[in-house]
Amino acid sequence: MHQSVLTVACEQTEVLLFDPISSKHIKTLTEAHEDCVNNIRFLDNRLFATCSDDTTIALWDLRKLNSKVCSLQGHASWVKNIEYDTNTRLLVTSGFDGNVITWDMNRFTEDGCPYKKFFHTRYLMRMRLTPDCSKMLISTSSGYLLILHDLDLTQSLEVGSYRMLRARRTPLSSGKKTLPLPSHPCRQCRNSSFRPDQNSLEVLTPEIPGERDRGNCITSLQLHPKGWATLIRCSSNTDDQEWTCVYEFQEGAPTRLLASPRCSLRLTHYIEEANVGRGYIKELCFSPDGRLICSPYGYGVRLLAFDEKCGELADCLPVQTSCLREMRSIYSHSDVVLTTKFSPTHCQLASGCLSGRVALYQPKF
Repeated sequence: MHQSVLTVACEQTEVLLFDPISSKHIKTLTEAHEDCVNNIRFLDNRLFATCSDDTTIALWDLRKLNSKVCSLQGHASWVKNIEYDTNTRLLVTSGFDGNVITWDMNRFTEDGCPYKKFFHTRYLMRMRLTPDCSKMLISTSSGYLLILHDLDLTQSLEVGSYRMLRARRTPLSSGKKTLPLPSHPCRQCRNSSFRPDQNSLEVLTPEIPGERDRGNCITSLQLHPKGWATLIRCSSNTDDQEWTCVYEFQEGAPTRLLASPRCSLRLTHYIEEANVGRGYIKELCFSPDGRLICSPYGYGVRLLAFDEKCGELADCLPVQTSCLREMRSIYSHSDVVLTTKFSPTHCQLASGCLSGRVALYQPKF
């Protein structure tokens, strides 16, 4: 959701645009892609990008929606999400081919723009940048969470040239799976301007409540708007339970491998979710101020908070892991809710379900 328009990615090649205030339908991009549209990202007040199972990314201008600005081709499989670094004007995309690709928006034309493969790992599900773009987080279907620290997207890095400085696991991760990591992780980059502390890789198996091994699949990944924490939706090994979990970033993690290293994420809050619509990814989100979480819950949504007063996360950090507080539950759909999103400027949120219905809410407490 953008401040002036609500965009909806559809299963059958379409993108819908609505006025979020009046709820009126503005336009339908009937053939935005040749396959399912997966994600939409605004780059500024007029330019936005869409990605699709047709392996492409499309750029659009709100002022001229009759045709796309350009189409970007570089992925070999379904493209699942889009991030944008406003400092470098690099578009960052990830897909089920396991690749994270950066696109130089400073040099794009109607024929496309230069790109490079920035990172690769098997089982990639989602990729996010922290608000200050200092870290990249990647979730996988095998239950691992990868963090690239001291991120520099401008470096001409080869896949596999990231320094494995912080690979470790959280205490309750006792499973025996191993993550297929980039080959030669400690090999130095050929670029002479590369600093040793840039793009160092941490591998985590996040602690999952009630699951002694690890979550089988981290399907949804979001970042706190102030960069304080990461929010995930994950399932159990047997796919019969789902959780929403909040992990606080712990600064000052060591930059060397130690016998018992401190991991940079700590589970602070969690809640079990309705295990409805197995196999479908449910996208959850933070409110713009980071005090609320909106999570798909069966045929509706739940508004979750860190305490009963909707306090800031920084003021509600527990000594031991605690449950998220359910503030409201709203059931307005006739099918499984798959996605939720807060407006960045209004007291408003949207949800979309499997049958294609979109609902808009204005929460009142």
